[in-house]
Order: sequence, then C-alpha cells, then structure tokens
Amino acid sequence: MHERIVILDFGSQYTQLIARRVREAGVYSEIHPCTRSSEEIRAMHPKGIILSGGPCSVFDPGAPQLDPALLAMKRSDGSPTPVLGICYGLQAMARLEGGDVAPADRREFGRARLHIDDPSGLFQGVPDGSVVWMSHGDHLTRLAPKYRILAHTDNAPIAAVASDRAPHYGVQFHPEVAHTDAGRLLVENFAMGICGCRGDWTPASFVDEKKQEIREAVGDARVILGLSGGVDSSVAAALLREAIGERLICIYVNNGVLRKGEWEEVQAIFRDHFRLRLKAVDAADLFLDRLAGVSDPETKRKIIGNAFVEVFDAAAREIAEEAGERPAFLAQGTLYPDVIESVSFKGPSATIKTHHNVGGLPEQLDFEVIEPFRELFKDEVREIGRLLGLPELVVGRHPFPGPGLAVRILGPVTREAVAILQEADAIFIEELRLSGLYDTVWQAFAVLLPVRTVGVMGDERTYENVCALRAVTSVDGMTADWARLPGDFLAHVSNRIVNEIRGVNRAVYDISSKPPATIEWE
Repeated sequence: MHERIVILDFGSQYTQLIARRVREAGVYSEIHPCTRSSEEIRAMHPKGIILSGGPCSVFDPGAPQLDPALLAMKRSDGSPTPVLGICYGLQAMARLEGGDVAPADRREFGRARLHIDDPSGLFQGVPDGSVVWMSHGDHLTRLAPKYRILAHTDNAPIAAVASDRAPHYGVQFHPEVAHTDAGRLLVENFAMGICGCRGDWTPASFVDEKKQEIREAVGDARVILGLSGGVDSSVAAALLREAIGERLICIYVNNGVLRKGEWEEVQAIFRDHFRLRLKAVDAADLFLDRLAGVSDPETKRKIIGNAFVEVFDAAAREIAEEAGERPAFLAQGTLYPDVIESVSFKGPSATIKTHHNVGGLPEQLDFEVIEPFRELFKDEVREIGRLLGLPELVVGRHPFPGPGLAVRILGPVTREAVAILQEADAIFIEELRLSGLYDTVWQAFAVLLPVRTVGVMGDERTYENVCALRAVTSVDGMTADWARLPGDFLAHVSNRIVNEIRGVNRAVYDISSKPPATIEWE
C-alpha cells in the first residue's frame, strides 16, 4: 500500500490539478466527494487531507459543509491528520473552527503578490513576493482561535494560516494552478514536510503492481478490450498483454467518424506489428445512418455510445462462439479526468460532458470491468506506455474524443461533412509533423463550423464551409492555453485546406484558452 493523500472535492474546476501536484511529489493522491463520511475517509488511512476550492460561498443555502470529525481525525500512529484547505476549503475550515468569513469589499481574481510572514513549514523555500493565483469573492476577516497568519497579499490580509493545535493549514490562493509561481513547492512542503510522506509512488511501481493485480483478478479467464487506437486503450492493451498474454482479445470498431486512414492504420499497428488478437468490425454505415441529421452534441454521444454497445456486444458473442466460452472481463482505458468530469453531485463542479466509456457500458454488457488507468492522468499513461516499449507514434498521439469527428462537426453529421473534416484534419496534422511542431502542442485538430461564407476562387463567387483550426498547450488537459503557432505556418495550412478541399473556402484559428473555453468545441 502506497502512502495516500485524500483530496476532498468541494466543486473546484481545479481539483484535478491538486491531485497532479501531489503526484508530482511522488505521493499517490485520490479525489473524493466532500460528502464522503469521516468513517470512509479514515478507512483510507490518509497521510494527509486536502480540501479543494469550490464555486459556492459558505453562506449559500445548501453549500457543501466540512465534517468536524475530519479535523479531529488521527492517523494509524495516533498523530493528528494534517489538513490543507484551499480557498473554499480554507473558509469552510476557518468558519468551523470559530473564525469569521465575509464577502470581500473587492473580489480578487487573477495574479497577486504574496508577502510571507512565516517562511518555515508550508512556505519553506518559497520566495517572498511570489506570484499566486487568486479566485475568490469571500475572505477571512478574523482568525479562528489558536490560528496564526502565515502570509498576506495587498488585498487579503489573511492569505495563509496555520493552527497551533494541530497540523492544519489553509491558503486563500490556488497553489495547484500553473499561474502560482511556487505552487508545486508548496504542495511538496505539505506532502513531504508536514505529512511526512516518503514519495515512493511512480509510474514504474504502478506497472508492476497493476500487472499482478490484473493476474489475480482475471485468473484463467479471457478479457476483451475496446481498442480505439488512442493512447489510453493502446497502453491498456499493452499492459494487459504483458499481464495475461493471449487471453486478451481486442475489438476494434469503425464508427465512421475516425480520422483519415485510422481504420487501416490501427489494424496494421496492433495486429501485424504487436501481434495482438484483434477483431475488427466495420460498422461505419450503421453509425452514420443513426447520426444522420443530428446536431446536438449530447445526442451524438448517446447515439454513438448506444451503437457501440450494440456492435461490441455482437462482436463479443462471436468471440464467445469461436472460443466456446464468453469472456468474463471487459477492459477499458478510462482515465481519472473521465471519471471526475462524469460524476457530479450537489455543490461541486457540474458535469461538463459525458464520456461514453464511463458508466452504462459494463452494466449493459454484463462483464466484470477492468479499468487499469482509472486513477491516472493522461501524462502518467503516456509514461507507462513508454515503460512498456510502445513507440512514440502511439504514445505521443494527441487525445481524440470517444465520439470522434462527430463532435467536431458543429451541426448535422453527414458523410460529406465527415469526408471534408477528415481531409482538413489530416492536412493540419501532416503539416504539424513536417514542421516539427506536433510534439510542442498537447492537442491539435480541425473543426467544421455550421457556417458558410462568401469567397472568390478563380474569379467566381463561392459560398462554402468554414474550417476552424485548434491547437493548445497543456500538461494534462485540465487547463490549456492556445498554442502560438507561427503565422506563416498557419497561412500555409489555411492555403492547403482551401485549395485542396472542395467545399471549404475559409479557415480560422481558435485563440481561446481553457478556461473559459473547453478544448473541444462540443
């Protein structure tokens, strides 16, 4: 059992970043709803607890509350459990302990200079005057008894606090975001210095433990896996192949909204090169017929998810008939952000979109589910793929949405729209690779807009589609900035798209960051 820090989610859109910061310190972390009981948290034997920020005011009706038992919790050695409250987590803790919280005269959103009053402990090595990221409307106006101020800003006299009775700390700013200069160091100070963690969690240790766990769970049974060709399912296939060998059977479905050439490419890589047992099912017409005329993105996701269940189930039955027994396990490449974004409860962050590989599929297909990466982030899965010997072509591939190009066609899905978008996307990706820019961005793709514009081509008036290009930089996709690709490069890509693709006469570049935008358009 690795040491563990539990993060209680009060609804912040940054909660996943807290987990990433803790893991960067070599400490395993898990996110749980703030509604989890203290008994459940105690059973996890955490070395420390972090309380996230949240969108509510502590004064809002129905605002999530902090269980007082968490502040009295002891570790297995009898010592008090360290707690770090961030923004709303600080306010909830301070109010519970007897401090005062009130709406600030001037709300604070964005960068601020932190003046450190006590440079030890939580702020060990953090430079005075560091930039921190603020995002709050309420603030502390009076300390709880036995608490002291560790730091302040010009607008927040109480920006960080510590208790003299227990290892309880709170910060008004967000150390988890990249905009906070020494945020990583502050989280390390909490995890290593205050919680006393060794920092022994690594992707390499995860691989060895997960393979053994899979062998013990599966025994002599067979496992089927839905292979998409993306990073997550590809690395999951490699891990399972090492764990159980020929008892893994992969099913690859053509849903009609794959990238150009992907149907053939994935089969060549995994069947011919990696020698995986692969059952390929071309169901493009089925999916496209059901998607015809559908514009709503959530409806597209549901149609694709339901059709995938149907096709996958039929393929699994065929495998069962050939093998003489039905596979007992279903493996999925579900990642932690998929799980977090697809689960919402009163108070914390709202569901932004559904993920077709989270929920529903196991119930309907009646398999036991294996999700080896359910607790991991994308960059951790990439590292595991490299440890397993997968080529960079696979491991470094940009993320691709489960519903494929269907959610990059804004408006009705038609065969013509899919063909246009496949060509535009292929041109963009090809040019990124040729220019050595592909690996400098987290994700890049084309979007077909439901807009037609007037153009002039060969002295003739045209009235054709607009294609948007999107490229972002990120670490784990939780936040992202638009990629500053060279203007000459974008002009060249635009020229190729307009000249080579009939039906497109204009290309635009998306310069929105996440937040406030999302990476995908739907």
